Amino acid sequence: MADPAHTYETRIEWTDALKGTLTAADRPPIVAGAPPEFGGTADVWSPEHLCVAAVNACVMLTFAAIAANSKVPFRSYAASAVGTLERVDERGPVLTRITVTPRIGIGPEVDRGRVERLVAMAEKRCFVSNSLTATVTIEAEIVVA
Repeated sequence: MADPAHTYETRIEWTDALKGTLTAADRPPIVAGAPPEFGGTADVWSPEHLCVAAVNACVMLTFAAIAANSKVPFRSYAASAVGTLERVDERGPVLTRITVTPRIGIGPEVDRGRVERLVAMAEKRCFVSNSLTATVTIEAEIVVA
């Protein structure tokens, strides 16, 4: 039987200039707006940052879920992600690529090759990445912690 569909609702209310407040039930509000390169300010979350952050969070959560299901322990996970926005003919600005660079700490008893396979699975199964046209790559550093 297929998994049921899930829905996620958010709201945004314009506050001033190129800013608004994002809300969703039972979650703290997020001030969102245009980045400086599009006439906004650097003190708010832009759609560009939110999209890259969504990929970064999804990759982490997908990796953690796969690791737990595979009974592969890890000690730490920290990642940065960089997205590149480019103008594409007839589409306008598009995130064309996102690179996620996690640093994953493992114990000496954990097989590094197995962790590398889990990273590849997370790259393939992240639903946010799969929902975008941008090329998403993961360049993991696995260290014995």
